[in-house]
Formats: sequence, structure tokens, C-alpha cells
Amino acid sequence: MTENARPAQGAFSAVVPLGLAMALVGASFGALATGSGLPLVKVVALSAILYAGGAQFLVVAAVAAGAAPAAVVIGGALLNARHLPYGLVLADVLAGRWWTRVIGAHLMTDEATAFTTAELARHGDVAKARRTFFIAGTTLFVGWNVGTLIGAVGGDLVGDPNAFGLDAAFPAALLALTAASMRARLDRRVALLGAAVAVVLTPFLPAGVGVLAGLLGLIAAGRDPVRASETS
Repeated sequence: MTENARPAQGAFSAVVPLGLAMALVGASFGALATGSGLPLVKVVALSAILYAGGAQFLVVAAVAAGAAPAAVVIGGALLNARHLPYGLVLADVLAGRWWTRVIGAHLMTDEATAFTTAELARHGDVAKARRTFFIAGTTLFVGWNVGTLIGAVGGDLVGDPNAFGLDAAFPAALLALTAASMRARLDRRVALLGAAVAVVLTPFLPAGVGVLAGLLGLIAAGRDPVRASETS
């Protein structure tokens, strides 16, 4: 086995459990979407083209409730605004040809970003981090879309993903992945302040905005998002 194959195999093995969990949540989305009256083609297209997790559930709920299209778009944008700082953190990893950046932006999720930043924290090798990102991103994308198709076809057989404990599994996995990168005291302070801000504000703000407000932790620690991403 070559030197390049070992880290690739290791990244794939690490992300497979999350990929399976992603498939279960995707199946739940597929079942909910078809149960709300969306045709199979549109359900599959939502997962393949939008690929936005929580925003997809928001779209289905909003459409079922008869919400205005503008409200759906604004809600989805707020829910996924956290990808803006993700893009800053992964700027070097996704640098290169335009089509690489486009594909990378589409595959960018909380979990793929966490896997990649953990790789950077361990080795500081951008090339390895890039491989990790695309392996994780592709695995999770395939899991979500296969799960969506199964759920859309299988319907009520899937059930509620929270019954499997997946609502706790994803945050726990993200914490485990990012813990290694919080070695410096300042990094830990930024993380704790950001988490505190998000927890306090989430009950009072629209979905997703509380998480975005967690960036205020950077300001309180004397750093701004751009400079923090450059020096991390």
C-alpha cells in the first residue's frame, strides 16, 4: 500500500459511521418529503442539488404549511449562513481550479469541515487535508442521497431519526473531531465563548442564526473571523 493510500483509507474508515448515520437521516427526510406530497423526482433533486440537511427539512415544512417562497429562501439562507466562516477556514484546502472550488463548496458540511480541520491540526499538510475533505464530503453526500431515495421509496418504514439517537450523535462526533484542534488556550477560549453565545441566543433567534452568532466569541477573544482562520 502506498503512502498516499494509507491516509485515504484511514479517512474513509473514519467517516463511514457518520455516512451511515447521514443515510438514516436522509431516509427520514425522504419519507417526510414524499409524505408531504412532494413527488419523488423533486425529493431526490432537493438532496442532490440543494444538499443542505436542515434547510431541506425547513423547505418541506414550509411548503407543507403554505409559506411564501421568499420566506423559504430567507430561512434556508439563515440556516446555512455558517458556511461562510467554513469557507474562510477551508480556503487553502479548496484552492485550485474553479471546478474544484465549486464541487468543494457543494460538498461542504459541518462534518466534512470538522474532519478536514482535525487533519490540519494533526499534520498541517494541506494536500492531506484536501484528500480528507473530498473523501469525507463524497462519502457523506452519497450516504445522504442514497438514504433520501430509500426513504422516499420506503415511506413510513424509516421513522424518526431522533429515535436512533442521531440528534446527539452528530454533535458528539463534531466535538470529538474538533477537540484536537483546540490545543492553545486562546482557541479553547474562543470555542467556549462562541458556544456560550450560541446556546444563550438560539432560543430567541430564528433557526441557524444562534449558531452564526457564536462568531461573536471571536470578537470577545480579541480576534476577527478572517484573521482567526488565517492563523489557525
